Amino acid sequence: MAEFRYAALDTDGREQRGQIAAVSSQAARDTLMAKKLFALKVEPLEGAVDASTGARAKGGRLKGGALMLVTRQLATLASVVPLEEALRTIVRQTEADGPRAILQRVHGGVAEGRRLADAMALEPRSFSPLYCAMVAAGEASGSLDAALERVAALLERQAQVRGKLIAALAYPAALLVVAVLVVASLMIFVVPKVVEQFEDIGQTLPLLTRIVIGLSDFLAAGWWAILLLLVAGGFGFGRAMARPELRLRFDGWLLGLPVIGRLIRCLEAARLARTLATMVGSRLPLIEGLALTAPTMGNRVMRAATDEMVVSIREGASLSVAMQRAGAFPPLLLAMAAGGEGSGRLELMLERAADYLDREFDSFTSTALALLEPGVILLMGGMVAAIVLAILLPLLQLDTLAGI
Repeated sequence: MAEFRYAALDTDGREQRGQIAAVSSQAARDTLMAKKLFALKVEPLEGAVDASTGARAKGGRLKGGALMLVTRQLATLASVVPLEEALRTIVRQTEADGPRAILQRVHGGVAEGRRLADAMALEPRSFSPLYCAMVAAGEASGSLDAALERVAALLERQAQVRGKLIAALAYPAALLVVAVLVVASLMIFVVPKVVEQFEDIGQTLPLLTRIVIGLSDFLAAGWWAILLLLVAGGFGFGRAMARPELRLRFDGWLLGLPVIGRLIRCLEAARLARTLATMVGSRLPLIEGLALTAPTMGNRVMRAATDEMVVSIREGASLSVAMQRAGAFPPLLLAMAAGGEGSGRLELMLERAADYLDREFDSFTSTALALLEPGVILLMGGMVAAIVLAILLPLLQLDTLAGI
């Protein structure tokens, strides 16, 4: 238990001050609420330890779906009721303990007089700097509900893109795993049993059969070493990608690949364009928007190009000129950004560019998968056919010898 000093309002609107013992500041608020006292400020006494601080550092986070739902609810409620009441309503209807605790702390910060963006900034695992900056811009312009609507739309669009990417890769990945398991099972368990029948033939086995037997013996005896090597390779690759210079080279190599590079470029450019469009609509300064958007870029080359754009704009260049100098973005985005700056409709043109790039990404993904799926099937079929043929050839050889 710790002692907390509080200031609260009773049901008649009179201010009440005092001290209360609780395990955390949130527990103290809950106790005051049970006594029909609305907490304005709750702070630990000197020497007291607030257990909620540790909980905040260790606590969970609002994940994608929950964050989208909370943002959409808050945008709707903030347009019709005071912000504090909107947060209280969302807290009451949130069932999961983790999200409810996070929202309670945000509600407590707003009740103490903090801005919503400042209260959210105390929960960095749930609300990114980009999210908080857009909320702060909405609060400063007096259009918080509209800013939250834009943030919710941005989160929903990003979730859609992630969902499409996962759905696009799920089937080929599953097909590839099944193919590897089937071939490995045949080589490790089936082929050795069949080979036993050929040991006493006294004839030279066909070349294909000898190759398959050699691979089978190798896999059967050293599968654990192969697995260990794969794990060590994955660990080493992860450690190498943790080094900025190696990750930058690897991401640059990915961008240079014929199909994958174009897909990555479209995906990252669409994310940048949509985020910038949302920020321009929220009246957030362009430099600040780019600086906050850069850390969200997955590809390090594209991230470095975004940082270069910040420097160019700070030196007086326009957005389109800064993009051109960076040299990492599709020509379409440059043209749309230049058109938007010239017509004074930058937000609209960036949105359209993001939509076009998303469609191009979807089209390229569909085409690549249309080629990948039959390719995996043909590869698996060819390997299985080679194994079956390697088994049948000695049998046919025996039949020929027996006929003679």
